[in-house]
Amino acid sequence: MAILDKHKILETNATLLLIFSFLVVTVGGIVQIAPLFWLENTIEEVEGMRPYTPLEMAGRNIYIREGCYVCHSQMIRPMRDEVERYGHYSLAAESMYDHPFQWGSKRTGPDLARVGGRYSDEWHVDHLRDPQSVVPESVMPKYGFLENRMIDGKYIADILKTNRLVGVPYTDEMLENAQADFAAQADPDSDYDGLLERYGEESVTVRNFDAQPGISEADALIAYLQMLGTLVDFSTFTPDASR
Repeated sequence: MAILDKHKILETNATLLLIFSFLVVTVGGIVQIAPLFWLENTIEEVEGMRPYTPLEMAGRNIYIREGCYVCHSQMIRPMRDEVERYGHYSLAAESMYDHPFQWGSKRTGPDLARVGGRYSDEWHVDHLRDPQSVVPESVMPKYGFLENRMIDGKYIADILKTNRLVGVPYTDEMLENAQADFAAQADPDSDYDGLLERYGEESVTVRNFDAQPGISEADALIAYLQMLGTLVDFSTFTPDASR
């Protein structure tokens, strides 16, 4: 009872409650933040990670614009049920080029951190047109209109430049060829050798994602979804035990 009586003093005195709340938050913040100053790097470098291609970046922006992050997370927690359902738990490095990150806080739909390559492009097209046609219990709205919205990547270089300002390692060559690379990734008949050289031959997929003429917002969004979770080879990944 003595402890409760002392606690009552805080509950009935707004000034004291404010002071002690501030002290608790201050100490908690120091405990969390201070150790970071003694770490060489807060994100473990992982082989395979690269910046988004121009088309993937455009798709990511569409993903954000349409609010996909509201119902889908991109963070698999290190728990048995999560790993068995979605795959290897998420690494901090997988979000190192995300501004902002897409971890999410709610799952109305499944986590998308490992969705890349899990379904065909045709499945994604059908899913965007009519989600219930492939997942009957889905409450996702229809996004078929994305196929009718054509994009030319006119400002994609500016978007990459902005991301470089916050630390994404886009090179001058990547910026100079941004619009050409944007168009090349959605056209398997194009000269896309430069795109593969700049972003990685093994990690970049070149094809007409929505199987329609021209480059649509659906192309960009599917290109983004198809690369999620595919950059790190988890069959050879070994966590750094020293960290």
